[in-house]
Amino acid sequence: MTNAVSQAALFEAKAARTASRRHRLLSMPALIIIGVFGVLPLLIICIYSFLAAAPYGGVQWKFSTDAYLNFLFQRDIFDDTLQFTPDFLIIYLRSFLFAVVTTVICLLLGFPTAYFMATRTPAQRNWWVLLITIPFWSNLLVRTLAIMFIIRDEGLINDVLMGLGVIEKPITMLYTNFAIQLGLLYSFLPFMILPLYASLEKLDFRLVEAANDLYATRRQVLWRVIIPLSLPGIIAGCLLVFIPALGAYVTPLILGGGIHLMIGDLIAQQFGSGRNWPLGCAQALILMAAVLVALYFYVRNTSGKIQHG
Repeated sequence: MTNAVSQAALFEAKAARTASRRHRLLSMPALIIIGVFGVLPLLIICIYSFLAAAPYGGVQWKFSTDAYLNFLFQRDIFDDTLQFTPDFLIIYLRSFLFAVVTTVICLLLGFPTAYFMATRTPAQRNWWVLLITIPFWSNLLVRTLAIMFIIRDEGLINDVLMGLGVIEKPITMLYTNFAIQLGLLYSFLPFMILPLYASLEKLDFRLVEAANDLYATRRQVLWRVIIPLSLPGIIAGCLLVFIPALGAYVTPLILGGGIHLMIGDLIAQQFGSGRNWPLGCAQALILMAAVLVALYFYVRNTSGKIQHG
């Protein structure tokens, strides 16, 4: 009896080792792709940020922390002293503000839209999802150029307003903060609607009916039933909007005209006209570190609410 038990235990251990080896082999292609296209470029950026900039682009293979010092300080050409320059910090703060405003407005617009879609019949839901995903069928550059043609001085909006006699001269909208904000909203609104819809679609609306039967007001039903149950979708949508909006490149470049810089344009300039690769790598790592810190506190504060709910 003892030998049979020991043989069964050995067989189970061997089967577990075989299954573990099989799982590692199956995950190997994904791990290789992540390592080559994710970890390796990040490692190269990290190494380059601690090197000296070459005169005409590229790097010199000697250790230097000037890239991180130049983020907030600038050396005087006469006495080599460091002077505080908040230019890069202002661009980062402006980008964070754009990303936060974009996330908030997308949430305010996307939640009622997703709720409307989730309360339709299954056949109608498919059509609404199709309409939401149609913008993804065209390139982001094409969609951004379309917005530029609509809001420019000779665009559709100004032509209609002038034709109706509402205004006498065109309203300047292109190459302003308004244009950038509008482009970000248009680009990332579907990223908010789809996760919210996926969360609200699974909502048990019998709970809403029960809350109504218990004489809860519409506001109480919204804040105490619907929003807590859809909180995972809200968190996912906010992350999917905030992170790409923070590093947006095409929209600020085209609609902002290169006047109102954001982080993506700033980093691209360092690798282009600025020819300062270490500074560009340092700016990218600082952005990534700031996002990771913000996400850590955000997820830590919201995960407890989800578990409590």
